[in-house]
Amino acid sequence: MEEITIQQKLEVVKKQEENLIFKSFSNKNALEIGLLLIEAAKEFDKPVAINILKNGQSVFHYAMDHTSPDQDLWIKRKANIVLRHHCSSYYMRLYNEMKNRSYNEFYSASPSEFAAHGGAFPIKIEGSGVIGVITVSGLAQEDDHNLIVEALAKFLNKRI
Repeated sequence: MEEITIQQKLEVVKKQEENLIFKSFSNKNALEIGLLLIEAAKEFDKPVAINILKNGQSVFHYAMDHTSPDQDLWIKRKANIVLRHHCSSYYMRLYNEMKNRSYNEFYSASPSEFAAHGGAFPIKIEGSGVIGVITVSGLAQEDDHNLIVEALAKFLNKRI
């Protein structure tokens, strides 16, 4: 079987971001998506932390048993990537990998504030842009990303 290239992964992630856009986003939506994420994360049998940030406010947060405060730091660092670039943290990870460069060095970004690792996805509103971030921490970065994408596709009733 042919191995997927970084460029192909980038194209997939870009399409996900273009398709998983909301008409509106409420705190109730955050709760529903958060609960979908919890259920999906249980299948991995690993401690996962989930956060949904809307307009600068954490409107959903859940840390499974056996998570650590370190995961909250990962959440903040990955979410900062989305808030700075308005794309997923996984996209920025792949983009910088393709360019064969360090995200933190290229963007003069402190590693204590920014982590270009998969697991933070923008909440985009049609006609308005990015208003928040959904972040998962605890799995491999591609799994963190895919967990969010699958939950959003289910919530928005879209195919990915």
